[in-house]
Amino acid sequence: MIDRRAFLKKSIWLGAGLTLSPAELFALKIPVDKTLKLYNIHTGEHLKVTYWAKDQYVLGELERVNYFLRDFRTGEIQMMDVKLLDLLYAIQLIRDTNRPFQVISGYRSPKTNEMLRKKSEGVAKNSFHLKARAIDINLPGTELKDLRKLAMFLRRGGVGYYPRSGFMHIDTGPIRYWARG
Repeated sequence: MIDRRAFLKKSIWLGAGLTLSPAELFALKIPVDKTLKLYNIHTGEHLKVTYWAKDQYVLGELERVNYFLRDFRTGEIQMMDVKLLDLLYAIQLIRDTNRPFQVISGYRSPKTNEMLRKKSEGVAKNSFHLKARAIDINLPGTELKDLRKLAMFLRRGGVGYYPRSGFMHIDTGPIRYWARG
């Protein structure tokens, strides 16, 4: 008997060649629990969270995610966009990995974003990090260029590629792509 993970993975690859877009494919209502593994490189915190169960988001688990992805410099917490979590889950599912995403940056307060803008030209004034709709990540065991291709294939928002810094930015804004060194 095929398990849910295998079914979803096969559906994704079949859907890629059929008429369903990746976004439409992941919007299908397939009963599955969604669990993410995350590691924050700045705080050393680990999180394993099942944020979707029994066909709905789990409020207490979302609160754990919000705390985990807080602005670690100021301690400010915002409600993260669940579509961003779903995007991470889709990447994790397709990669078929149990390794945690390395989180470089989740939510950013205006104070932190301004400080980072002064240090680097690659930080947007109206960053989706400010809206809790972006995350900077890496996934051990996956080449960064392959992670980028996968995120672009899914067409769920913006994809920024920062190979020299060793991370990729994804957000739930308009579909767009960029690379910085």
